[in-house]
Amino acid sequence: QVQVLESGGGLVEPGGSLRLSCGISGIPSGFYVVAWYRQVPGHERELVADISKFDNTKYSDSARGRFTISRDSASNAVLLQMNNLKPEDTAVYYCRLVHGAGDDWGQGTQVTVSS
Repeated sequence: QVQVLESGGGLVEPGGSLRLSCGISGIPSGFYVVAWYRQVPGHERELVADISKFDNTKYSDSARGRFTISRDSASNAVLLQMNNLKPEDTAVYYCRLVHGAGDDWGQGTQVTVSS
């Protein structure tokens, strides 16, 4: 059974950094993609960045140049390093595993950027 668990959120001042971690267990065999999304109340969930099984990466326009998605091969976690954070980055960040049998979401972690 697939389990997805995010961690690393918190409160940070504008210009600061946070690193989110997505721990995944039970990944099915075959191709998959791990993606980070974020959602602000009253708005749709939006894609921030994703990384494929073969380490191909993709970023949203707002994330490119400030955020880096990577894989910790030892733990099978997917990391999202967020630098130069802005108040508009405040959101609940979700991790999603997309695989051949469907997709699995984590519960989300809150990121708040405020002085």
